[in-house]
Amino acid sequence: MAQKTPKVLIFSLTYLPFIGGAEIALKEITDRVKDFEFHLITAKFNPVLPSEELLGGIHIWRVGRGNKLDKYLYPFRACFLAGKLMAANNYRLIWAMLETWGGLVALFFKLRHPQIKYLLTMQSGDADWFIKIRTWFWRPIYKMVYTKADYIQAISQWLADRASRYGYHGKVSVVPNGVDLNKFKRQKAKGKIKEELNIVQGTKVIFTDSRLVKKNGVADLIRAFHLLVTNYELRVIKLVILGTGPLENKLRQLTKRLNVYDKVIFLGRVSYEQIQDYYSIADVFIRPSLSEGFGNVFIQSMAAGIPVIATPVGGILDFLKDGETGWFCEPKNPKSIAEKIKYILDENNRAEVERVVAHAKQMVEDKYNWDLIAGQMKNIFHSLINHP
Repeated sequence: MAQKTPKVLIFSLTYLPFIGGAEIALKEITDRVKDFEFHLITAKFNPVLPSEELLGGIHIWRVGRGNKLDKYLYPFRACFLAGKLMAANNYRLIWAMLETWGGLVALFFKLRHPQIKYLLTMQSGDADWFIKIRTWFWRPIYKMVYTKADYIQAISQWLADRASRYGYHGKVSVVPNGVDLNKFKRQKAKGKIKEELNIVQGTKVIFTDSRLVKKNGVADLIRAFHLLVTNYELRVIKLVILGTGPLENKLRQLTKRLNVYDKVIFLGRVSYEQIQDYYSIADVFIRPSLSEGFGNVFIQSMAAGIPVIATPVGGILDFLKDGETGWFCEPKNPKSIAEKIKYILDENNRAEVERVVAHAKQMVEDKYNWDLIAGQMKNIFHSLINHP
């Protein structure tokens, strides 16, 4: 009799159409790994989304009513549904995406079903101090999210080190996020997108793809852009910001106060199927993060052949070497950000910039393609299911 395909239950607070590093990782890995049947419990957040559907390689259940309360009620709703699904499916593995919401549900499931192996993927880009503030009232439970895991996969060495600080002493592997190399090659839509955004010929485009929250340093980028226009007198430039978030209104107001609002374009949310078209218009990519678990957007930019500027924080140090695969600027320092952008845009530095861009692109092709990453994750799944 043929052996049944092992089933894996995934807990992730968000999933597509919401875009982030964790959501993309889930999609790209499950699309490529065919040895398992993947089920996912996520929050609904939008009432128009179906409560259940098959999407790519995942059977998805969305819990909630499609409002802001879905986030806070997710652990309870997901636990209840997981119990019902467990009765109908012989899950061999649970997989938590992120250490907070997904990890909390996985912990409760593990305590109830200790025989089921528990894999935790660490993707959080939040700083240690922020996590301490965020979890102070449930710190003992938060530590158990780590210590009860049978295996931890961290997307950077920085996050792997955090696991040990929270008392985890089991198996851990650093398996980064990847990039779809074909997707982020230069796109033919470049001219169309520039026309759509009213960006005239010869304009240099400074581009960021960021959730609009404090940790991503977008306010510092806007202040740096102001310096480029005023102090450095770079007039034919645009700042294009892809992404949404709670700080969007404040950031728009900042562009008005600095009198650069006519040179800054807020794209809002763009579907994952289309983002490569917007990357294609960029002359420089910059996200001056205050903390970063890894940063898919940086390697996406490298794959697209865009010069990359970042800060030397968190998981960025795993792939960005200053002057080799990109350039570092100082966190919280608009002057430092502006100087690095000016350096890259300076025609006198073109040969140097092209050398770094080529080196970065080759590194991404060698180390960060999703086929390679999915193969590593498949090995982890097999090791957990086949070796009690």
